[in-house]
This record gives sequence, structure tokens and C-alpha cells, in this order.
Amino acid sequence: MGSLDEQVRAAVRREGVDPQLDVHRVRRLAEQAVREHDERSLTGVVTPVPDPAGTVDELVARVSGFGPLQRFLDDPTVEEIWINEPSRVFVARAGRHELTNVILTRAEVQELVERMLKSSGRRIDLSQPFVDAMLPQGHRLHVVLEGISRQFAAVNIRKFVLRAARLGDLVRLGSMPAAAAQLLEGAVLAGQNIIVAGATQAGKTTMLNCLASAIPGGDRIVSAEEVFELRFSHPDWVAMQTRQAGLEGTGQVTLRDLVRETLRMRPTRIVVGEVRSAESLDLLLALNSGLPGMATLHANSAREALVKLCTLPLLAGENISSRFVVPTVASSVDLVVHLGIDHGGTRRVNEVVAVPGRVEHDIVETEPIFVRQGGELVHTGGMPTRLDTFERAGVDVHRILRGAD
Repeated sequence: MGSLDEQVRAAVRREGVDPQLDVHRVRRLAEQAVREHDERSLTGVVTPVPDPAGTVDELVARVSGFGPLQRFLDDPTVEEIWINEPSRVFVARAGRHELTNVILTRAEVQELVERMLKSSGRRIDLSQPFVDAMLPQGHRLHVVLEGISRQFAAVNIRKFVLRAARLGDLVRLGSMPAAAAQLLEGAVLAGQNIIVAGATQAGKTTMLNCLASAIPGGDRIVSAEEVFELRFSHPDWVAMQTRQAGLEGTGQVTLRDLVRETLRMRPTRIVVGEVRSAESLDLLLALNSGLPGMATLHANSAREALVKLCTLPLLAGENISSRFVVPTVASSVDLVVHLGIDHGGTRRVNEVVAVPGRVEHDIVETEPIFVRQGGELVHTGGMPTRLDTFERAGVDVHRILRGAD
């Protein structure tokens, strides 16, 4: 295999092929190398290849893909791959993780990271020991450099697996009942402000994609993310992502910069991939000005999501106080959708909560609309706020919720 590997790499260099962008050409070169090897084996000079097709696949993975990890990237059941150390490579399937039999060397891990970062335009070094990047297939890469992580670099690849593109797909997958999906779609049409909350891997980005797919085609969407993860088809959509500082320490573009920039681009909707710091203040100010939007947030419940949204803007500066932030959150957010993963690894909607706009003792009041009881998402009798926006959009909320009872 070693000599075939070198032959294919030499052919790639000789013909000036970019191995990551022209995979089909690399496969043709690999097939040619294996075919020529088999022809030489007839003379007894070399031993024949026992599995030509498998050998070609392995050569393509080594040269054009990501070596021993490529089979997991190609496996549609694998959701995430991570390397704790070269001899401990894990994958996640259906929300559960398992140790693989892949054993790498320190040099192989370093080569894989360098190859993955090459196509993203991002870097990792002693001055920048963390990196978030996007692989060519849309998978998200996160690396923590050795020295920050103990003994070895820590690598996570969160695969982009499109199982749901619309809210109806989430109903089909069992994440929520049809009435809840219809209410959320109606809320999007009505221009309500929606926060999607949940733990890591609970499906927040998928839900955000599905909500965004319900935005009317006449609207102009501007989105801001740490790394491009949103995937929805819309005729008028501008997507932006953050940028690292350069080697000289300048040129960084933060998520807060992007949220501010969205307001200068004539949006009728803004979508923020995830708020986790001071950019939450700029998002609240945008939503409070009447500009519809949606975002995701890490939180253990809808209530905790609102508490966190009342706290994060305080990071924007000493002149920002909770006396301003709490009522702003109450008047800016209309719905909170909280997601979770059950014991079987299935991602589900756990709560859909309305925010009526009232504050009592510095606590934002809420009204549950759907909650999960006994494994089922049931209507509590609650109603969303600003019903006039639903009426203007031609959405009959009462009919939708009667169907849930």
C-alpha cells in the first residue's frame, strides 16, 4: 500500500491536482495506479492486490480525504467524531458514543489537522490554540492544541447531517406533534422573535434551519454565525461568519461585529447561529426595534434560556444594567423553544413557551404552550403573545391549538 500511496501522490503533484477539490480525478489516478500494479503482478515482480476496489477507496481516503477517519465521515449513521489522543478515537451514533478500533500516531493526527484546516483558511498555533473551521463537506471542525489539552491535540468533527429541512420533517422524525410545528410555522410567518435553546447536540441548528425555511420568500435574511452551519434555501439570504485575527494580531471579526453589521444590510429578518456573549445585547436591541429574528442559546430549559439572555448582555460593559436588560428581554422575545435528547438518543422538543412581555420582581414571566408529559408534547392551554401578528399573517392560532387538544 505504501508504494501505491506514493505513486498516487506523485501523480497528483505531477498533474497539479488539488486533492480535496478534485476527488474524482484523484480516484481515476488511484484506479490507474492499482491497474498498473495488477498488470506488473502478472510478471511476478509484485504481489497482486487482493481487493482492488477496497484499495482504491483507501488510496482516495489517504490522498484526497482524511485517511482513517474518512470511513466515518462517509458513514451516514455517524454524527460526530472526536480524537482524545491518537489511540482513542470515538464516534457518536444516535446520540450515543463508542470507542473505535482506529489507532493513529501523533504525526498522523497533526497531518490530519493541517489538511483539514488547509481548505478553511483558518489556522492554529501557540498564539491561537483553539480553532473552529468548516470542512469542505460542511462538517464543523474544532481543535484544541496540545499544551492546552493534556499531552495531545483534541479534535472534534461535528458532521453536517441533513435529516430535516422543514418543520414537517421534524414531525415525521417524532421530534414534535403536527400542532406544535404548525404553531411555530405560524409564528415565523407572523414575524415573531424565537429563541431556540438546548444542550449541545440537542438539534438547535437543525431547528433553526427548519424555522428559517418557513420565512416568506419576499423577506431578506441576513445571518451571522461563528462558522457557517445554517443550510436553507431562500432567494434573498446573505450569510456571514466570524474571522480569526491574522498572524500580526489584527483583522479579527467577532460575532458582535457581525450582529451589528446585519442592521446595515437592510434585513427584514436576522438569524444568529448562537449567542454566548456580548453580542446578545446587540441582538436584543435589534429585536426590540421591531426587526424579526431568531437565534440559538445553550440552556437546560426555556426558563433558564431567558435567565441567561438576561445575563449575557451584562458582558457588553459596566454601563449595561439588569434594570435595562430584563424588561428588554421580556418585550423582545416572543417564543422560546427548548430541545432535548431522550434516553434513546432521539432529539425532541421539550417545551414551547410564550413570553407575554411582563416582568415581576426582575423575573421575566412566561406562559407554557406545549410541555412534554409522559413522553408526549402536549398543549397546556397556553397561548402565544401578540395574536394580532398571527391575524395579519392569516394564521388561525385558535384552530391550530384546538387540533392539539
